[in-house]
Amino acid sequence: MTHASAQLMRTGLPDAEAAIRTEDLRKTYKTSRGDVQAVRGIDLDVPSGEFFGLLGPNGAGKSTTIGMLTTLVLPTGGRAWVAGVDVVGDPVAVKRRIGVVTQNNTLDMQLTVAENLEFRSRFFGLGAREAGRRAEQLLDAFGLADRRRAMATDLSGGQARRLLIARALVHRPDVLFLDEPTAGLDPQTRVNLWDILRVLHDQGQTILLTTHYMEEAEALCDRVAVIDHGRVLAAGTVDDLKQSTGADTVITVRYESAVPDGLAGKAGITGRPGISKIETDGDQVRVFTREPDGVLGELVAAGARDGLHVRDAAQLKPSLETVFLTLTGREYRE
Repeated sequence: MTHASAQLMRTGLPDAEAAIRTEDLRKTYKTSRGDVQAVRGIDLDVPSGEFFGLLGPNGAGKSTTIGMLTTLVLPTGGRAWVAGVDVVGDPVAVKRRIGVVTQNNTLDMQLTVAENLEFRSRFFGLGAREAGRRAEQLLDAFGLADRRRAMATDLSGGQARRLLIARALVHRPDVLFLDEPTAGLDPQTRVNLWDILRVLHDQGQTILLTTHYMEEAEALCDRVAVIDHGRVLAAGTVDDLKQSTGADTVITVRYESAVPDGLAGKAGITGRPGISKIETDGDQVRVFTREPDGVLGELVAAGARDGLHVRDAAQLKPSLETVFLTLTGREYRE
């Protein structure tokens, strides 16, 4: 990013005021099969300037939570404030203070790269000359200056994602919501986008991120909240969560057929020091331990003795991924 990136930021909230706050936030959907509680009382407190990650498996309630915070979904209980404004009491004021980037490409494909930025600036009340200046500023900052006259249809995936984020910043929002911003991007493009997000964060931009990439949350977020079944299971820094959940190494072995009862005992790992939990589910065994040496090999050998062929095996060192497994009992991607 260039020197112009220093001009990206907005006037922020007072440090004492939370950028995002929720109290017992709830959402229940009425369906033909009865009530569905998507969000069951979520409390969040995100200070101004923080990079906050919201993590959860599919159906956990994170999309509904973001929908309520961005005024697209009406809560059925509790309260929420974004940039100090009640999301139900004054949704228009909230919209003026937030930028939102969804998973989908919502660029106007009939416009050039620069026009996408200029039109969004005009929408937020900037005059023609000021909108042009803001567009040039963002094109330079996001490495898109040489593509200003290109049609949005001609952009690569990474360029389109950069333009979406730039467009969300035209009005200098207090809070930037990013829903799976790097989904579908190749690893190099993803890392390049991380650099842009770090610059925004360093400048003081408040960012709420949802992501399916645990390494992304670990690399970018000051704090994270893990939610499942519409509730916050844990929140804090990654190091805090590792300590609070035991920071075990998680060893998973999947076999080509169902695991027979007593396999862990046959492997000689039941009751071994350092093992906090052993789970058997269908064709897999998962072991949570602080002393992983030899466990994987013994599970493979015990399976072979019972005629079980290993389909897949993994050993995850203490990380945000193992925190998530410990809290929810399942892999993040489903």
